[in-house]
Amino acid sequence: VLFVEQERHGGLKMIKEIQSLIQQAVGEDKAINIEIPENPAHGHYATSVALRLARREKKPPLEIAKELALKIKEGDQKGFFEKVEAAPPGFINFWLSKKALAGEFLKVVKIRAPYGKSTKGRGRKVIFEYSDPNIAKRMHVGHMRATIIGDALANIFEFLGYKAVRWNYLGDWGTQFGKIITAYKLWGRREEVRKIPIESLQKLYVLFHEKTKSDPALEDRAREEFKKLEEGNAENRKLWQWFKTESLKEFNRIYRAFGVSFDTYIGESFYEAKMKPLVERLLRSGIAKRSEGSVIIPLDEFNLPPALIQKSDGASLYLTRDIANLEYRISKYKAERIVYVVGNEQTLHFSQLFSIAQLLGIQGSGYIHVKFGLVLGSDSKKLATREGRTILLEKVISKAIDLTRRIVEKKNRGFSAGQREAIARAVGIAALKYNDLSQNRLSDITFDWDKMLNLEGNSAPYLMYTYARLRSILRKAKKPRRFDADTLESRSDTDLILTLLRFPDALEKITQDYFPHHLTDYLYKLAKQANAFYQIEPVLKAEPKLRDARLALVGAIADTLKTGLDLLGIRSLERM
Repeated sequence: VLFVEQERHGGLKMIKEIQSLIQQAVGEDKAINIEIPENPAHGHYATSVALRLARREKKPPLEIAKELALKIKEGDQKGFFEKVEAAPPGFINFWLSKKALAGEFLKVVKIRAPYGKSTKGRGRKVIFEYSDPNIAKRMHVGHMRATIIGDALANIFEFLGYKAVRWNYLGDWGTQFGKIITAYKLWGRREEVRKIPIESLQKLYVLFHEKTKSDPALEDRAREEFKKLEEGNAENRKLWQWFKTESLKEFNRIYRAFGVSFDTYIGESFYEAKMKPLVERLLRSGIAKRSEGSVIIPLDEFNLPPALIQKSDGASLYLTRDIANLEYRISKYKAERIVYVVGNEQTLHFSQLFSIAQLLGIQGSGYIHVKFGLVLGSDSKKLATREGRTILLEKVISKAIDLTRRIVEKKNRGFSAGQREAIARAVGIAALKYNDLSQNRLSDITFDWDKMLNLEGNSAPYLMYTYARLRSILRKAKKPRRFDADTLESRSDTDLILTLLRFPDALEKITQDYFPHHLTDYLYKLAKQANAFYQIEPVLKAEPKLRDARLALVGAIADTLKTGLDLLGIRSLERM
């Protein structure tokens, strides 16, 4: 359901026009829901407003729909609609006239900024928290979904005028650092850590846990080392900072490969000094209470288990730091929304956090947990090595590029070695991203390499190849001249224009429910229609007036595909 509250760049007001005509017929200013029917036989657009009015008027909804359809046709002085029909049980279906479609298409072509760009979010700030790797641990395939989804959402909101703050909330504090510091002091070698930092540190972390099986006292030493870190011990602080610096170097190599960047890397350690004052304040206010030596926040009124915010030994928890983090973001950034792109398994954590925010009376219009499922192998089991270990993200990226390189070597013999490598990298990364974003984020996603790299299915290579073919058509044409949009009269022409005009609606829907697959679904439909169009309709060989108009249409489609791919974090290629 689309509610037209947005101001689209270039003054595109098609749905507003429909709403206005309905409001005139109804005689009220309430927002009217406008839907896009799945079945084209039910119109280009539809509304169920008669079903709502029937309850108020105590009349059959179909009767009201027929009355409204007649009034709307009488009020359509501009010839905006070709047809307006009432349909059971009380829908009103609209078909736009060719004149209206041509007029709206002309506006699309005349827009100087990218079509679909909006100022709707101007002055509104949204923080997107995503990726969130742990220091001294290598990024694995589980970090991929958060990184890809979070980046796409931030891109889309920014395109629609919002101030998007990209926040990587690093896991850079906690008892695990006591374990890593202990392991390094006992068994670590500086030269090895310098050479392969995170791999060495992760091995030391695993070794620590193996050694505790025969020497449980190591756990006490680790707690002591972390306590020294918390208290500012110079040696431990220096080691911790070194581990963090080296970790960020490796993380940034992966982010560069993905084409992802962040505005801030503020992690858990930033809030450590706030922990004790926060817990004391929560106790004084009565929001928190002591329980068996620990400190909890009862959440019975939210039908949730109590939230543990301080252990019996005085240590804070991830949730405690998240409360401080939330308060900081609201006071410092004045964010309208905070969007946490974190997996399904953290649902309870965020339910507790958002409930605590209500108890604290923290101002802000929205805290959103954008959850997502697991990454599965082709056998529908959690993606892991034969030994059961999770797969490193670096290896997934390398495999995507290697598989693409083999395809490029076979199909792109006319390109230089450097061009083939650039294509392999762009398409390999794009395939990974699109495979994730094109699926419902709540579902587990499957790694099917053949499907991901298919040039004919719903995949990144298919969209990228379609874009490259459209650009090829435009390169063969002379510089486009002024055109007459009214010449675009065939069913193929008008269907493509109608799909083109729905691009802003796909983006707007994502700002409401945070599902990036609305955009991939839209781009796939547009690409399929474009491929069918240039196979059955002449473009370069059409008569001159129609040729110029169709070249403008091809250009608008190519530009929209490129814009959409850019928003997904996918680099389009002019030649492929």
